[in-house]
Amino acid sequence: MPLSIKSKFSRLGVNNAPGQEVRQDAAGIETLLRGGPLPGIPVDFSHGDVDAHPPTPGSFEVFSAGVALGGKQAYTEYRGDIGIRELVGERLAAFTGAPVDARDGLIITPGTQGALFLAVAATVAHGDKVAIVQPDYFANRKLVEFFEGEMLPVQLGYAEAEEGRSGLDLDQLEDAFKAGARVFLFSNPNNPTGVVYSRDEIDRIAALAGRYGVTVIVDQLYARLRYAGVSYTHLRAREIDPENVVTIMGPSKTESLSGYRLGAAFGAKEIIARMEKLQAIVSLRAAGYNQAVMRTWFNEPEGWMDDRIRRHQAIRDDLLAVLRGVEGVFARTPEAGSYLFPRLPALAVPHDRFVKILREQAGVTVTPGTEFSPRTGDSVRLNFSQDHKAAVAAVERLAVLIERYRA
Repeated sequence: MPLSIKSKFSRLGVNNAPGQEVRQDAAGIETLLRGGPLPGIPVDFSHGDVDAHPPTPGSFEVFSAGVALGGKQAYTEYRGDIGIRELVGERLAAFTGAPVDARDGLIITPGTQGALFLAVAATVAHGDKVAIVQPDYFANRKLVEFFEGEMLPVQLGYAEAEEGRSGLDLDQLEDAFKAGARVFLFSNPNNPTGVVYSRDEIDRIAALAGRYGVTVIVDQLYARLRYAGVSYTHLRAREIDPENVVTIMGPSKTESLSGYRLGAAFGAKEIIARMEKLQAIVSLRAAGYNQAVMRTWFNEPEGWMDDRIRRHQAIRDDLLAVLRGVEGVFARTPEAGSYLFPRLPALAVPHDRFVKILREQAGVTVTPGTEFSPRTGDSVRLNFSQDHKAAVAAVERLAVLIERYRA
């Protein structure tokens, strides 16, 4: 039976979304004080700090040039300006190692979140079975639920996996396909853990998708922010039917261009066409003037991306050093992206309450692990794309509160 409107929206939530820390009600937490609040600069780990890591050089100038074009840039095709799509398509093809049809197989969207919404809406209807990784990006689950799909969870054993592997349970994935899943949705690098799928794992996914006729939607938002020695395999460049895969990428995170709300989805032409039809109703297009900023994507000054990766790796390593000095905390080293997903020890308060205590007493906002999987309620996600010193000090305050509330 289809869900009622009220029921559908009850499954959505914005309290723990990036920038929504004011919604994380801390009422009653003052009664739990054990030593008073900790001094320090507030840090919001629910999203990256674009002041600490400024956007791509020249992005505003390109935006301004787009504004100067007026209506020609403001009212593009629904799927985006063809000149920009052709430029972006060439760069994405070079990056991923497989051709991109810029005219029929690429759409520019209002952020990668917009691309994800459109891709799920274009492939999932009431009762459709969808294989979904746990833990993985929180919107994946919410969107499948909203479109009334049936989720078939596939566990990501990232904590136990050997180095160089994500730990995806491939047997469980095949079982989900055998059980009737016709869509598989996952992120690579994984959000929230930062693990990267090995070539073998990607090849197995491609082979299984081909064998069972499954459409794969892969979110590769952090594919450029990879740390030293980490290799990456693009699913679309392996042995998979190009009409069965949609890849989502964008310049929001690594390039700090989130304020422009730009994303891209490319691959299966039929699905891209459906996505355009829906975008024409939902938002018409990615903001016309903003689309011009895509010209800076994959076109940063020489050495800019290498420096950005080095800076993030230095923050990552310093935060891991603090966390691993706390008894009972587990934190796998992220291989890409800007997320840490530490598992906390047993505490004297429920972990969801501790998240609120952390914000109230230490000025540290994190995303609770339950957003990513019902099995990771003892974990929290930290986006460490922050000011280096402020991030380290914030995690040191997190360590103090773990000791203060340790069971």
